Amino acid sequence: MAICRWIGYPNLFITFTCNPKWAEIERYLSKHNLRPEDWPDIISRLFKLKLDALLTDLIYTIEFQKRGLPHAHILLFLEKKNSTNVVDDLDNIISAEIPNQNLDPEYYNVVGEFMIHGPCGSARKNSPCMVAEKCSKYFPKKFVNSSSFDEDGYLVYRRRDDGRTINRNGIELDNRYVVPHNRHLLLKYKAHINVEWCNQSRSIKCLFKYVNKGHDRVTAEFYKTNVDEQHGTVVNEINMYYDYRYISPCEASWRLFGFEIQHKNPAVERLSFHLPEQQTVVFEDDDDAMDDVLNRSSVAHNMFLEWFETNKKYQEARSLTYAEMPTKFVWKKDVRQWHPRKKDFAIGRIFYVPLGTGEIYYLRSLLNIVRGATCFEDLKIVAGQTHVSFRETCYARGLLDDDKEYVDAVNEASKWASAHALRKLFVTLLTSNSIAKPETVWEAVWHHLADDAQFNTRHLTEDPDLNFYQSNTIAYIV
Repeated sequence: MAICRWIGYPNLFITFTCNPKWAEIERYLSKHNLRPEDWPDIISRLFKLKLDALLTDLIYTIEFQKRGLPHAHILLFLEKKNSTNVVDDLDNIISAEIPNQNLDPEYYNVVGEFMIHGPCGSARKNSPCMVAEKCSKYFPKKFVNSSSFDEDGYLVYRRRDDGRTINRNGIELDNRYVVPHNRHLLLKYKAHINVEWCNQSRSIKCLFKYVNKGHDRVTAEFYKTNVDEQHGTVVNEINMYYDYRYISPCEASWRLFGFEIQHKNPAVERLSFHLPEQQTVVFEDDDDAMDDVLNRSSVAHNMFLEWFETNKKYQEARSLTYAEMPTKFVWKKDVRQWHPRKKDFAIGRIFYVPLGTGEIYYLRSLLNIVRGATCFEDLKIVAGQTHVSFRETCYARGLLDDDKEYVDAVNEASKWASAHALRKLFVTLLTSNSIAKPETVWEAVWHHLADDAQFNTRHLTEDPDLNFYQSNTIAYIV
């Protein structure tokens, strides 16, 4: 997501699946009269070679199917161009149609072997993709004469009714069953390579979660009779189910070889930060006295504090925010300093902190916009005025809401709700961390929340049980 924030939404989502019938695999296995599943190390090594040849400026995640074959999910960011017709450019990249068998027979054959879904639906109701008598992958698609974007921004691929078909299991399938792909990649690697256009804001979070969803899991069952004959007790079979991590032979080989499970380019540098005099100090149990540990020079030379020092030394650094530092500077861990970057660049990602953490949250907000700070006090300066806290600084910079909507909500509710209900509403707003400046909202609505204070004070001495409740309620609100 840090790369997405820096560059924009990815353009292509590519799924590259290993082909157990690759000529290199069949040539090796034919010598030993074995099947592909008998040599997962050979499959993993060859897939890694094919994947390395495919990858350039890509993000990928390796997964392993239940049957053992590895496949990669790849997010590709394309260079932004000022094109008058984006759809025409996409038709040159992605195809969802059957090619002409006479003009391009090789392309026709690989599409028929790797990129045809089905048969399913009414033609084959027992297909694995069928759920509730419908294809879970939504095939067959509709015939479309030209590619276009639907009302939600998703691409509808061109699938013309041109009469071209491919025979699969004795059934003729047309363009409605073609999986979107790229001709060049398909001919070069001769494997299932699904290419989808994914530059769409509504799907971005789901897409990144899918790429990083983690390993597969399997439910295993230990079989045992319902009655324990030795002790005469009934066995609870529900407690005999356990979730286990499923590791296929190919995944085991992949990890034994030390191949990467994920790859990102450009790199993402995580940036730590802290409030004044609250940096993390690491020490061992047998270290010297705590005063000696705190007086070490390394305590004052962490990534965040050295950003201040770098701004004092380099003019170029003063034009960068803390989040932008990795683009022009590199953090040297051995000397604990920022040095000017000589090649490439990285994207900075400041550690996330929730709103309820207080001042450190507001400090993080400032680090994304303030440039050239040389100390903590510089972060609090707005238009020549130094503010007391980071929260006040954020408010002065317009980073926080004016809370008018919360004032209006309490004022509106005061027309029909009791003061007790209004106090509960105000406490809910406080605990949900919705209000930017609670004291401002309090000053505007406190008279509604204390509307029954005079009545409660007059009756405090009349009911001993009520005294405790009401007095504590008033004290809590104050």
